[in-house]
Amino acid sequence: MKSLIATIPLLCSLLLTTSCATIMHGTTQTVGISSNPSSANVTINGCAVGKTPVSVNLKRNQNHQIKLELPGYQPYEIVCTRQVSGFVFGNIIFGGVIGLAVDAISGGIYRLTPEQIQAELHENQMNVVKRGSNSYVAIVMKPKPSWEKIGQLQKVAN
Repeated sequence: MKSLIATIPLLCSLLLTTSCATIMHGTTQTVGISSNPSSANVTINGCAVGKTPVSVNLKRNQNHQIKLELPGYQPYEIVCTRQVSGFVFGNIIFGGVIGLAVDAISGGIYRLTPEQIQAELHENQMNVVKRGSNSYVAIVMKPKPSWEKIGQLQKVAN
């Protein structure tokens, strides 16, 4: 019985030392989010987290939908995706299957990209109104000089 109790800490330390990526950079990653202009509302996976500039800790084992919104500007959306980190090779060499499994479950083998988000918010130059079930009316407030004119509206007599 004493030998079993003595081996439990040994097994636990073996498990912890084989999960190389989790030990080296953890299960979360800090992502900086800023915008021009600043003070945009930031939501991640549908939850409000603050206004730009902000730093958030995101779980490494999942993708994250990030949305920035500021009145008078078009919304900015980006997905922060998980990618396999270089630490996975350390697990293959030193940790074996146990370390790889621990890091995969905890998310330690992943890194999120992009690591920093710098959003350039554009003024909302268009208003869209839905008319009926299949028609839309779009009004551009300030057309870009590079646009090509393709037609002209005509006044319809009653």
